[in-house]
Amino acid sequence: MSRIKVITIFGTRPEAVKMAPLVKELKSRKEIDVKVCVTAQHREMLDQVLKLFEISPDYDLNIMKDKQTLTSITTRALEGLESIFEEEKPDMVLVHGDTTTTFAGALAAFYKQIPVGHVEAGLRTFDKYFPFPEEMNRKLTGAIADIHFAPTKGSKNNLLNEGVSEDNIYITGNTVIDAMEHTVEKDYKFQNEELNSLDYSSKKVIMVTAHRRENWGEGIENICKALKKIVTDNDDVELVYLVHLNPIVRDVVYKYLDGVKGVHLLPPLDTKETHNLMNKSFMVMTDSGGLQEEAPHLGKPVLVLRNVTERPEAVEAKTVKLVGTDIDKIVREASELINNEDKYLNMSRAINPYGDGLASKRITDIILKYFNIEKSV
Repeated sequence: MSRIKVITIFGTRPEAVKMAPLVKELKSRKEIDVKVCVTAQHREMLDQVLKLFEISPDYDLNIMKDKQTLTSITTRALEGLESIFEEEKPDMVLVHGDTTTTFAGALAAFYKQIPVGHVEAGLRTFDKYFPFPEEMNRKLTGAIADIHFAPTKGSKNNLLNEGVSEDNIYITGNTVIDAMEHTVEKDYKFQNEELNSLDYSSKKVIMVTAHRRENWGEGIENICKALKKIVTDNDDVELVYLVHLNPIVRDVVYKYLDGVKGVHLLPPLDTKETHNLMNKSFMVMTDSGGLQEEAPHLGKPVLVLRNVTERPEAVEAKTVKLVGTDIDKIVREASELINNEDKYLNMSRAINPYGDGLASKRITDIILKYFNIEKSV
């Protein structure tokens, strides 16, 4: 057959980071005609990644609006993608992970009877409201997908237990590890001078992110109270909190932590700055999903500020630990890592279960095999 046409769809920064190395790999194969479509569910943070990886979208739906809702994101993405699919008539659509863009992309492709490949498939918490709406976005996308690119054996088993045929599931590793091969630099100098001024050798710098929807309100308040106690009780600790732009999060964080000695409140960094801050930090505290995969690759322990995770492999590997949003538990677990070198080393030296940096090549080879095309030498 002639070249196959593949459309990749993503709309947020985490998706873009993980899809970028795959887009690059797809474009390197002469058998594949690649089109990149972004919904821009998150505008500014998405654009940072596109610039970093030098990716120019073929289609940009630019759906982000003030006070957007899950319903509005879904309907605008569906309507925009319908016309693109009618024009391009792709042989396959690739979506990633668990965002609303992911689900809308899969659904739009299903309505046009276009095969769907789901990158980072099979992650589950088994609680449809945690994380919300990601858990159901991922399950619904999995119900539609024709090929499931599972990052680990555990995620494959989740799909098998849901009745997905083993013939349609492939363990590939996680593409975020591929991305980090291009972003982390040994002697990196930050664009942000406040980060350059930190003493990473004599201070224990803790990188923090916390913004998930299920933590809004009391969860974020408890996290901030715990962080304040941690930095107050430990003179050798400094916190760098990358504060999400959402005022629901930002207002609470600044209420409790603005002006506290040893706390640095910064806006979200671009991907390269974030990865290199992680690399220089002592450890990470986060409610993010992606950081649970990224930080262990750099040997950084992660305390997860959530009660459940769709990444149990990291918990089993002891690279991350769930601490929830209970103030006392957060303080206790952080203090143990700060003050107990053996416990710190046990986590920092644990093997990351998320791959070897070759996920994008595996996925591309699988797509060619799906269409009975021999890969180029």
